[in-house]
Amino acid sequence: MGDLRDLLEEPADDMTRKWLRAVLDALLETLPREFELQDAGGYLSEVLEQYPNWYNQVDLLHQEQQALYAKLRRLREQVACEVPFAEVADQVRRDLRDWMASLTAHHRHERRIIQTTFNLEVGVGD
Repeated sequence: MGDLRDLLEEPADDMTRKWLRAVLDALLETLPREFELQDAGGYLSEVLEQYPNWYNQVDLLHQEQQALYAKLRRLREQVACEVPFAEVADQVRRDLRDWMASLTAHHRHERRIIQTTFNLEVGVGD
């Protein structure tokens, strides 16, 4: 993510486009593996084992995860389009920043639900 942030500050030229594609390709390759590891045994299964009534919250997070990947694929296509990069760079930058913020928020929500489960399990906050 740091590389992506750095690239968004670079000039809108073909070299930046090339590196953006490379970083997005790497993310498109690694995110599915990360998601598969999370799904092994069921997405947030440790949460649902303790609190099955949280299924809707967990399901929304899982859907959000899939939407983030789909959005990343569309962003990769946007970067690879034949239009000169200088013409689309501002929109690409906005869209990528929005995507990064969404991914960060998603991870924060996952951590929060896991932490809440742990805290309730051990009695913190009672």
